[in-house]
Amino acid sequence: MGNSQSLRVALCQVKPRKGAVQANAALVREALPAGADVAVFPETVLSGYFVEGAAHEVALSRGRLVQLLGSPPEGRRCDVAIGFYERGRRGVYNSLAYLAPAGSRYEIVHVHRKVFLPTYGLFEEGRFIEPGREVRAFDTRFGRMGMLICEDLWHSMTASVLALDGAELILSGCASPARGFSRATPRPANLDEWDRIAARAAKEHGVFVMVSQLAGSEGGKLFPGGSSAWAADGTLLERAPLFAEACIIIPVDFDEILRVRTESPFLADLSTALPRLRRSLDRAWMGDRSPATAGRNRLTMGRHDPQAGDGVPPDPAPVRVRKGPANRPDASDREMLAIDTELVEAALIEFIREEVTRQRGFKRVVIGVSGGVDSAVSLFLACRALGPGNVFGFRLPYATSSPDSLEHARLAITACGAEERTVSITEAVDGYVEAHEPDVSALRRGNLAARLRSVVLFDQSAKLEALPLGTGNKSERLLGYYTWHADDSPPINPLGDLFKTQVWQLARHLGVPTEIVDKPASADLIRGVHDEDELGISYHRADPILHWLLKGHDVDSLERLGFDREEAGIVWHRLSSTHWKRQLPTVALLSDSAIGASYLRPVDY
Repeated sequence: MGNSQSLRVALCQVKPRKGAVQANAALVREALPAGADVAVFPETVLSGYFVEGAAHEVALSRGRLVQLLGSPPEGRRCDVAIGFYERGRRGVYNSLAYLAPAGSRYEIVHVHRKVFLPTYGLFEEGRFIEPGREVRAFDTRFGRMGMLICEDLWHSMTASVLALDGAELILSGCASPARGFSRATPRPANLDEWDRIAARAAKEHGVFVMVSQLAGSEGGKLFPGGSSAWAADGTLLERAPLFAEACIIIPVDFDEILRVRTESPFLADLSTALPRLRRSLDRAWMGDRSPATAGRNRLTMGRHDPQAGDGVPPDPAPVRVRKGPANRPDASDREMLAIDTELVEAALIEFIREEVTRQRGFKRVVIGVSGGVDSAVSLFLACRALGPGNVFGFRLPYATSSPDSLEHARLAITACGAEERTVSITEAVDGYVEAHEPDVSALRRGNLAARLRSVVLFDQSAKLEALPLGTGNKSERLLGYYTWHADDSPPINPLGDLFKTQVWQLARHLGVPTEIVDKPASADLIRGVHDEDELGISYHRADPILHWLLKGHDVDSLERLGFDREEAGIVWHRLSSTHWKRQLPTVALLSDSAIGASYLRPVDY
């Protein structure tokens, strides 16, 4: 690192607004810390990450990036690493730029374009942007560094290339949505995985690794923050808080690198072996299955098929799967869906604050409070996120509603201090029925009541300048057990990715009155009918089955692993026959610019 043996690196964890490039550039300038030599911002901090088809709208040329950042502020003239969508000659790239102050402006030192574009699960980068084609280290006034973006670091080859190219500090900007809230860890599970990856990259190569994570919420996808700094021996130096904007400054002592590499000469070993390994890499890359290499391939790549011709790979070796509840269904496991309730509470409070106030500009919410556990949990969370005075709990009884439900709704509202309103819907429903549908069935009458409750909530939201907050849980959504365009109509829903049994866990943690938590689940649309009566299975039995069906299992495999076949069949039938209830209206596609098919913009763009 030249004559300098140490520097101070700041990990700047901020919450950008989707698509607001100019405002986010101002946010970056304000977040630049005093006393740091290098400030590292997360992936796509200038636009937000999930912009989908709008990537070209928020993309910047390198000249425009310099222009937006303006003059380096006095007293904070540090180098800056910043994530943005870059407008290039071949298309749009997910890039990380390293800039240094040069008089009255910034000067670009190096730009890394993301090589590995996740296009699976909730990620669709490969559909909208081009991959980078190079990984290399670069010189700065503080010495030689390298940069990687999110999934780039998951592949060991990229860190190896940078280390072999002389980098002693790897800066990584990331936008990794929070996933996994089990009791096994005090952080979302994906951050635990990041810890393992960053620690391994640091220790294997004897380099410092700085991981700057995005914070905030984008269309319900929560970015948890938790940025981390790793020493050259793979130990954690410091970590930023969860679900909050923060800036942590880490002193980096480069003298440690020589000590670590002397004690664990992994990088030197790789450098020595690389000329030989390059031939193996070239052969693997070209798919060489010539007779001269067949024997060696047979030893390393699985069973050899003597009938297979050249260029046909052998059958893969069988995959060894570790048995246990983490990745194998177990019908007797009662803790498989256990959640870290404190962590989930923090995440959902952050979600409500972000989506209601910061992203949509509201201060208040309205909630239909039924007297059941789901609406009570949403109510408690909203009060903790926005303050009780900004939460309006509406009791919306119909003539056949259980008196207990009405009382339990009041009990929940009183317990959390929310504003209470009561609007009877009996006359409105009965007026329609008596005038037009005197022979209406009990089921249709129940659905009428549910939809009218939604009408009242949306009207009251307009009156109170508030946002309707949903209360439906994941089990009901997957089983299709809700009134379409009623229970599912509010624009945001904190509970929609929690199974019913997990909602009960969270309710007990939040202090929801036991009268509400312990009573049988009921939609209260038909007097005396509970959810289990209509579903044919309890949530305690259905939730584990739902979990494993979503993991790719089917009725046959679950039966072999100890689940009741009839119960698995009930759940499978309801899951597979109600996809239509979980989708937006089906539109006849007639053009090459159909909304939601070709014209793709995220809900919060």
